[in-house]
Amino acid sequence: MKSILNRRSIRKYTSRAVEDSKIQQLLKAAMAAPSAGNEQPWEFVVLRDRKILNAIPKIHPYSLMLYEASVAVLVCGDLSREKYSGYWVQDCAAATENMLLAAVEQGLGAVWLGVYPIEERVCEMRKLLNIPETVVPFSLVSIGYPAEQHAPSDRFDAARIHYDTW
Repeated sequence: MKSILNRRSIRKYTSRAVEDSKIQQLLKAAMAAPSAGNEQPWEFVVLRDRKILNAIPKIHPYSLMLYEASVAVLVCGDLSREKYSGYWVQDCAAATENMLLAAVEQGLGAVWLGVYPIEERVCEMRKLLNIPETVVPFSLVSIGYPAEQHAPSDRFDAARIHYDTW
């Protein structure tokens, strides 16, 4: 529960580079996510090239933190692996959330940037990174050592819970 409740969107980072071993742990956590029919439709693009990271804010207006981030991971869905149409979205969302939770455990800060379903972002990310047409860029996770802290947020709302019927 601690990682879940302490997970916050971190958009400011120190200049310290994130170690490859920590990125591997984040990817391992992502690939441990549940997926429909165990299809595991995800693909990941680890982005460290400063030119690429600096180009993304021209595509994604809410990604300015990439100018400071030492790394980002693009989570993609490979439609050629689909067993159950459309479930790749849920699978990639679960993988993204697992990465965010693992980042907290690794002492890292991260934020989820939506790419899909904004067609312009999908197309531009595909073009920037030479992604095949059967692969859909889903989300981008900006990662770094946090240069800001946010207190845990209590979002529990009992009024949104229904038992047996609405």
